[in-house]
Amino acid sequence: MLNWLFRKTPVTPLREIIEHFNAAASDEEHFPSTIDPRIYHVQLLLKYFGDLNGKRVLDLGCGKGRFARVLQERYPDAHLCGFDLAEAMLRSAPAGMERCAGSMTDLPFASSAFDCVYATESLEHAVDIEKAVGEMCRVLKSGGRLVIIDKNSEQWGRLKTPGWEKWFGRKQLERLLGKHCKKVSSQPISYWEDVAPDGLFLAWMAEK
Repeated sequence: MLNWLFRKTPVTPLREIIEHFNAAASDEEHFPSTIDPRIYHVQLLLKYFGDLNGKRVLDLGCGKGRFARVLQERYPDAHLCGFDLAEAMLRSAPAGMERCAGSMTDLPFASSAFDCVYATESLEHAVDIEKAVGEMCRVLKSGGRLVIIDKNSEQWGRLKTPGWEKWFGRKQLERLLGKHCKKVSSQPISYWEDVAPDGLFLAWMAEK
């Protein structure tokens, strides 16, 4: 078990986290339904995944589907599934996208169901990080690609966070992903491609 690698936090009941995000769904400022497609978080997904037409793609912790909306517009023949804890968030997800509510630690999908899986600033809210990573790798096909974008544990304290939130070190998630994937890498990223990373965000890429 690698739970000791992550910052120790009190165990928060899942229902409390769900209630938090259901309430937050009305906050468009902090939980927007759209995102500028020029932001590097989006560009990284597009570059690493490549052509998504005809592929099944899972957006884990999709919120209102802001990233999935861009992918759907770029690749209209992709089959996108948005998964989130909060049903209120999913109600704002783009039409034509499959929607499913539940916990990231117990995904209701068959093994090897998706060609691509990504989690953008959502793994940090999972109650069991090791189990959540295992689940996202389980539903990924052999040869499929996975991206996690989240915050750097070395920058902990820069932002106000809920009590259950966890940030990650590069090697911590590399080790977890390496248990399930044959290729794993990570890098610091910025919101904008032409702006140097300031250390807050990290991206992990893996191929199963």
